[in-house]
Amino acid sequence: MMTETAFISDLAIPPGEYLEEVLEDVDISQAELARRMGRPPQAINEIVKGEKAITPETALQLEQVLGVSAQFWSKLETEYRLILAKKQQLEEIKTEENLLCKFPYLELSKLNLVKKTSDKLKKVISLRVFFGVSSLNNIRTVKEFAPAFRQHEKNTVSHESLASWLRAGHRMADDADVELFCKEKLKFSIAKLRALTNIVEPNELIKEIKKVLAECGVVLALAPTFPRSYTTGATFWLNNNKAVIMMSLRGAWSDIFWFSLFHEIGHILLHDKRVTFLENGKLDPQYQKQEKEADTFAQTALIPVTDYNIFLSNSDFSSNAIKAFADTIGIFPGIITGRLQHDRKLLHTIHYHRVRYKWNV
Repeated sequence: MMTETAFISDLAIPPGEYLEEVLEDVDISQAELARRMGRPPQAINEIVKGEKAITPETALQLEQVLGVSAQFWSKLETEYRLILAKKQQLEEIKTEENLLCKFPYLELSKLNLVKKTSDKLKKVISLRVFFGVSSLNNIRTVKEFAPAFRQHEKNTVSHESLASWLRAGHRMADDADVELFCKEKLKFSIAKLRALTNIVEPNELIKEIKKVLAECGVVLALAPTFPRSYTTGATFWLNNNKAVIMMSLRGAWSDIFWFSLFHEIGHILLHDKRVTFLENGKLDPQYQKQEKEADTFAQTALIPVTDYNIFLSNSDFSSNAIKAFADTIGIFPGIITGRLQHDRKLLHTIHYHRVRYKWNV
């Protein structure tokens, strides 16, 4: 009689072929097996042909009639169906190869978030794993990525690129070790963060910012901007105790970086945890209202309103005046210049104390 051996193969061999061998070994016909099992002969013939699956009940009957364990028959059936499913999946994957051009695969591979390969089939599989979906067509329906498909800043925006950028932030934040979120700590940290604006070495700066935010339960995730994603930052929550600020470092000017950072902090302190805020593009009035609130928070947190109004009343926007005012409120003077440019008090060609960060993160 046939022994129970484990069969692992990429060939989709129906368990019925092994059943046929066993029947020959014990000299029992399909019709006789059907009578002993109390099943129609057609059902046995369909199992032999691979047209009908061996159910757990059938496996138990085969064990009783033929003396070969039910586990063996069930395992053969499972492996057979799995191989068939894999073959079908490969065909489905091939149909998604034409979607690869929409994703920033090269940029993701540089971040070691997907496998480095030139094989299209492997790229699709790697992207599926990266996004945690069974099909690339499912991405836009997943809540985590949905905000990326509502952006309208430019007609050329790549929603898939933006979704990839968001997913990269989620992956980075998953691995980050931070304290439990505390709103009061984050409010208290504003003064510490303002003081850090005077650090001009960007990589030392990032290290200190991450440390301050981590103590408040906030992750700072940095990922370079992806082609046609057109965003500088995002805010989302992994859970009730872990907030995430994601920044692309798209703008090199220090004042833009600081405004963007405080803008994201504003979303964390002021707005719904269930919402993902992606800067630029969404046209919804409520969203725009929250964006303006975050802008106002960033402006006033960086430069107190009363102090700024007094400074404006003097109408002296020289380099020395800006430096003196910045020293008075304890902030980097380039941030004052950026604000004056924004408020059209200073030409955009005048860059008193503004610096460009050279990132290496």
